[in-house]
Amino acid sequence: MTCFFGARLFDGERLLDDHALVVEDGAIRALVDVEARPRGGEQIDLGGGVLAPGLIDWQVNGGGGVLFNAEPTPEGVAKIARAHRRYGVTGVLPTVVTDAPDVLAAALDGAREAERRVPGALGVHVEGPFIDPRRPGVHPPQWIRPMGEADAAALAAARAGVLLVTLAPAAASLALIERLVRRGIVVSLGHTDATAEEAAAAFDAGARAATHLFNAMSPLASRAPGVVGAALADPRVICGLIADGEHAHPAAYKAAVAAKGPGGIALVSDAMPPAAGGPDVFELQGRRMTRVGGKLVDAEGRLAGAAITLIDAVRYMATTLGAPLASALAMATSTPARLLGLDHRIGRLAPGYSANLVHLTDAHEVAGVWMNGRPLDPAGDIL
Repeated sequence: MTCFFGARLFDGERLLDDHALVVEDGAIRALVDVEARPRGGEQIDLGGGVLAPGLIDWQVNGGGGVLFNAEPTPEGVAKIARAHRRYGVTGVLPTVVTDAPDVLAAALDGAREAERRVPGALGVHVEGPFIDPRRPGVHPPQWIRPMGEADAAALAAARAGVLLVTLAPAAASLALIERLVRRGIVVSLGHTDATAEEAAAAFDAGARAATHLFNAMSPLASRAPGVVGAALADPRVICGLIADGEHAHPAAYKAAVAAKGPGGIALVSDAMPPAAGGPDVFELQGRRMTRVGGKLVDAEGRLAGAAITLIDAVRYMATTLGAPLASALAMATSTPARLLGLDHRIGRLAPGYSANLVHLTDAHEVAGVWMNGRPLDPAGDIL
């Protein structure tokens, strides 16, 4: 048994003062008044700050110098997960972006195996190729294509852990969206020029998220609300936000949170290899990408993912934008857990939940991380 005390506890919804967290056999046993905590076992005085559930990032292209598209293997996932784990992320969806069919197939196989044996690997996020060529971002246009019956069948057969698919209504019929959802696949709209009406129809068919809201999608206008307006207006939809100060204007971030609340926003890093300690320059499908200040760009200056980790997004929301810390943390813990259908076991501090924990200083820096109650070494490996 291990008892954590001396910090405020964030339980997934609120901050608790004068409480202790009791962990046993890798799971949370109880939250108790600090004076009533058990005195046996290991006692860890955290000395201030906040103890929260481990962060959950559902859009991770890479990190620590590794790109999932370039290394779509269990070993690649393990390297990415280890790199982000040091920054408090205890659950990741490795994300494969639009690429050749053999890369997608390898990524599905690699993620399936990784979900079984890599701590914190939750499944896979397939972002393309079933997107709209009118909103490609940096996705290579030669591989963008509509989804067919065989594609839907392959995705349904490939499931291991969580499978999240970002697609565009222009590339996938409502019948195919419904079919994916019936098989337990999480469908998110992204890289799409859909009208608000087309987006609403996709949400009615079962799509439940919007990938990196505001970016690579039809914007909100007064008489043409686009995907942004449809997603903000629908209480069923959880919106992903890359809260790095680069992918959207501060007022746009604030508007999204005002419209959806912390239960409708799931922060993501959209991390590329430079994140979590990687180099400033990398190759994406043969194209040179560079970190310039706080953003990643291609040779034409287009945004190419992000160089942050999820704690940077939390810190941006809480410090730069002034969101309550509990709200910022919920957007990186309990809300993504609910989106992924994992809110029965991760994303909260509650009895029976996995003891995946992050200790943050008062400056929102990571001071300690535990996976199933076990601490990390400096390299991100579990002791």
